[in-house]
Amino acid sequence: MNLPTVTRELLERAVNEQNLSGAALGVVNRRGEQVTLLLGGAQRTPEPLALERDFWWDLASLTKPLFTARTVLQGVEAGLFDLDDPLSQFLPELGWMQDTPLKTRTLRQLMTHTAGLPAWLPAYTWGDAETIRARLMQEPFDMQEPGQVVYSDFGYMLLGRVLETVHGRRLKEFPLDDGLTFTPDPERSVATEHCVWRNRVLRGETHDENAAAQGGVAGHAGLFGTLGGVLHQVSLLLNGGWLSAAAQELATRPAAEGRTTAFVLAQPGFSAGSLASPHTYGHTGFTGTGLWVDPLRGLGWTLLTNRVHPSRHASIDIQGLRRAVGNSLLANLP
Repeated sequence: MNLPTVTRELLERAVNEQNLSGAALGVVNRRGEQVTLLLGGAQRTPEPLALERDFWWDLASLTKPLFTARTVLQGVEAGLFDLDDPLSQFLPELGWMQDTPLKTRTLRQLMTHTAGLPAWLPAYTWGDAETIRARLMQEPFDMQEPGQVVYSDFGYMLLGRVLETVHGRRLKEFPLDDGLTFTPDPERSVATEHCVWRNRVLRGETHDENAAAQGGVAGHAGLFGTLGGVLHQVSLLLNGGWLSAAAQELATRPAAEGRTTAFVLAQPGFSAGSLASPHTYGHTGFTGTGLWVDPLRGLGWTLLTNRVHPSRHASIDIQGLRRAVGNSLLANLP
């Protein structure tokens, strides 16, 4: 399998002309054939740094499907819980002395972003890590009625707390597949943003403020991966083995409007592009990462960029780049 020339040219243009610091692309097909491409650097400021194949990328919200959702579904496989169990079954301290509907929301609703939680709040301003963890259990969220999809990091933060309670250990202590980590070597990591809160360029530190303030890892962010590590996850999703057959089917079938229990489904404006089949699913991360699987076409790919380097406020059109890359792959690869 060869990478289409048009795909390479799209990424070269993004790096050379559109201010993208670095990019890593990996593609795999049903036959197990793979092709990869590295372009640009791992860092531009405060000094240039070459990009190497085994560098760690801050995967941001890819933490949700690749770690949290997968680990929850592994718990379902093991009979530890069911997706329709209420949150209060595992977090009895939740909303103590409060009459909050959050207690009755289910794991499935949290995973599909249909629990009625707010989209975002600056939890990193609440205090130190343990204060934030305690407040998360007692925060009187402005809850909406369940059912409507509202993408919320807080649902996955709470799923992370469920995993910690059921397994009796912090998220940083959970085992991970090769090529994934919560504790990357900063010297072997791709830079993200010059963070105005921490007043430094981040390398090997979790970019997401709300996860960083909780010790670097939460259910919604904190996972790092190499190009090979993420492409291995794509291959398992495409060819089987990511979960049991039953659980993997659950993870990738429609579960809410435009979503599965772990991923985003093909829809107008989808990040994989307009040529993606209706069965395509994927997920993106704020730092500029993403992965997609088109089972009908037998193709999967990951595009890892540090589009927030050196600032999220001077970023390229990452969604446009993702769609262009997806369309070029789907149009030109058999």
